[in-house]
Amino acid sequence: MYSTAFLDLPPLVNAAGTVRLPGSKSISNRVLLLAGLAEGTTDVRDLLDSDDTRVMLAALEALGCRLQRNRASLLVTGIGGQLRTREAKLFLGNAGTAMRPLTAALAVLAATQGGAFELSGVPRMHERPIGDLVDALRQLGCPVADLAQPGFPPLRVGDGATHMLQTGAPIRVRGDVSSQFLTALLLALPLVTTDGPVTIEVDGELISKPYIDITLRLLARFGIDVQRDGYRRFVLPQGSAYRTPGRIHVEGDASSASYFVALGAIAATDKPVRIEGVGLDSIQGDIRFIDAAQAMGAQVKGGDGWLEVKRGAWPLKGITLNCNHIPDAAMTLAVMALYADGPTRLTDIASWRVKETDRIAAMATELRKLGATVEEGADFIEVQPLPAGAWRAASIHTYDDHRMAMCLSLAALNPLAGAGQPVPVRIEDPRCVAKTFPDYFEALFDLVQPLAGSVPVLTVDGPTASGKGTLASELAAKLGYHLLDSGALYRATALAAQDAGISLEDEASLAMMAAQLDLRFDGHRVLLGGRDITDPLRLESTGGMASRVSVHPAVRQALFQLQLSFRRLPGLVADGRDMGTVVFPSAELKVFLTASVEQRASRRLKQLLGKGVAATLDGLLADLRARDERDMLRSVAPCKPAEDAVLLDNSALSIDASVEQVLGWWQARRPF
Repeated sequence: MYSTAFLDLPPLVNAAGTVRLPGSKSISNRVLLLAGLAEGTTDVRDLLDSDDTRVMLAALEALGCRLQRNRASLLVTGIGGQLRTREAKLFLGNAGTAMRPLTAALAVLAATQGGAFELSGVPRMHERPIGDLVDALRQLGCPVADLAQPGFPPLRVGDGATHMLQTGAPIRVRGDVSSQFLTALLLALPLVTTDGPVTIEVDGELISKPYIDITLRLLARFGIDVQRDGYRRFVLPQGSAYRTPGRIHVEGDASSASYFVALGAIAATDKPVRIEGVGLDSIQGDIRFIDAAQAMGAQVKGGDGWLEVKRGAWPLKGITLNCNHIPDAAMTLAVMALYADGPTRLTDIASWRVKETDRIAAMATELRKLGATVEEGADFIEVQPLPAGAWRAASIHTYDDHRMAMCLSLAALNPLAGAGQPVPVRIEDPRCVAKTFPDYFEALFDLVQPLAGSVPVLTVDGPTASGKGTLASELAAKLGYHLLDSGALYRATALAAQDAGISLEDEASLAMMAAQLDLRFDGHRVLLGGRDITDPLRLESTGGMASRVSVHPAVRQALFQLQLSFRRLPGLVADGRDMGTVVFPSAELKVFLTASVEQRASRRLKQLLGKGVAATLDGLLADLRARDERDMLRSVAPCKPAEDAVLLDNSALSIDASVEQVLGWWQARRPF
C-alpha cells in the first residue's frame, strides 16, 4: 500500500491480465456485526482487510466478542445478543457501515440491558448525517444523546438504565438520504422481538435498494426471515434470534470491480482484463454496473465469481442513466465519460453528497482540473468528453475518499483518447484507498502498460561515502518509486563470485554469472538466490570486491538489461555510477553529490563505530582519497557528474534537508 503524500501516474496505453478483488466492504462489515451479535462462532472467509473493517473489529473486541485469526479465515465468537461490556467509547473512523449499524444495535441493547456507549469518528464522519436514524431510535424509546451538532455523530446511546421499548407500533425511518439507516434498523431490531414482531416503515422513496437486498440476504443466512412489502414495510418476526451459519464467504467487492471493468472497456484491446472474486452471480447491486458499462460499449462476459472485459465500441458511448441502483459504482461512469463520443448524464445521485465527501462537487471539481466541461446539480452530474488536445496534467485532490482516488486514476489512460500531448496524473493522498482496497495501485500497475519512455526516473550519484544510497532510498520512499541500488548489483555479483570460487579478475566468467544473477529486493532486504545477503552486502570488504568487479566492461554490459528492468510503474530512483550517463541518460533529474572528503570520512567513521567496527579518521581519509582518485581516473564509468546533472553539496546538510532540496527540484520539473 502506498503511504506517500502523492503518487504520480505516467500516461498509460494498454491493459490486460488478472486482478483478484478484496472482499466487499458492505458485506464484510454486515457479516462482522451479525457474527458479533449471534450465538456461536462464525468462520468468516475472504474478509476485507481495510480501515473500515479494522474499526469494526476493534469495536467488536471492545464489546466482548472473541476474534481468532488464521491464514484462511477469521473466527468470530459472538455475544449472543447479551451485553458483555456495558460501557465503552468506540472510534469508528469514517466508516458509515460501522457507525450506523453499531449505533442502532448498541442503542437497543443499552436500552434493554442497561448500558452507555459513545460512538465517534474522524471529522468528516461528524459531518455525515445520522439524524433520521436517531429519530427512529428515539421513536422506539432508546436514549440517544447528541454530543455535538444535533443529527450528526458523535453520539451517546443508552444512559446506563433499562427502558421499555415501544415495539408495538411501526418504527418509521426516512429512505431518501441513506439506505444505511434502514440497514441499521434491520440489523438491530431482531434483538428486541421477544414480545412480538417489530415493523419498520419507510417514509419517502428508498434509495440504494440493492444494499437493502444485501442486508436481507445476510439476515437470512443468520436465521432472520424478514417479511416485507416491497421496499416500504419490513416485519421482523417474533422471537427472532441470530444463529451462526457456521461458515460464510465474503465475495469480492462489486464497487471495486467497476474500476477494472472500466479499465478493460477503455484499454483492453488485445487480451481481456479478468476480474476474480465477483461474477454474474453476485448478491451486490453494484454488479449492475456491468449493464452501464456495456451500454457505453464494453464487452463483458462472466460466470460464477469471475468477469472478463475488453474494449468494444470506441470511443465509448455517452449515456443518460438513473444511478439510484448503483450509487457507489456510478462514480466510475463519470470518469469513463471522458472517453465517450458525447455527454454522459448521471441522475438520482443525491446520496453522493452525504458520502465520505460531497462526491458530486468533488467529482466536478477534479474533472474540470483535467480540462473537462462538467455540469452539476442537486442530484445529477453531466460530463462532456475531453477532445484531443484538451487534456491537462492535474493533481487530483482525493478528499480522504477512496473512490475519488480509484476513479480518477483512470484518467491516466488519456493517450487512448487521442490526447495531443499525453499527460500524467497525480493522485494526492493515495493511502485513502485503504478504506476498501489497500493494494489498489499495486493491482492497477500489474495490469497496465505505460506509454513508452514515460515512467519517470531520478538518478543519484556521488563519490564513496557521500550518502547517495541513503538519499536515494529516502527519495524512493517519499515518491513511492522503486529503488535501484546499482552498487548492490556489483556487490551481489562479487559475493556470488566468491561463493562460486570465480576469480574477480576473470571478466568472462563474471559476466556470464552476472547475466543470470538471481537477485531480488524485498523492502530493505536483498535476496540472492533466495538467501538474505543484506548484511554481508554492506561489509567494507564486499565494497572493495565490488570495485574490482565493476571495472570490467563485460560485467557492466551483462547487468545493463537487469538495471533497465527496474524502470517500472510508477517510477524509479536509481543510485550509482553510470545511472544518469549510460543506463538512464534521459532521466528527468540527475543529482550528483559533492560532499567534502573530510565530511565523508567523518560520516563513515561514525557509521563504522556504531556497528562496532574499529576504524580511524586518518585511515578513512587516506582510503577515501585513494578511492576517489581511482574512481575518477578509471576508464569504465568514472565518478563524474553527467553534463546535465544538478550538483548538491551536502557537506553541511542533514539527510532530511538533502531530501527536501531534491524533492523541490523534482517538483519544479513536474507538470503539476
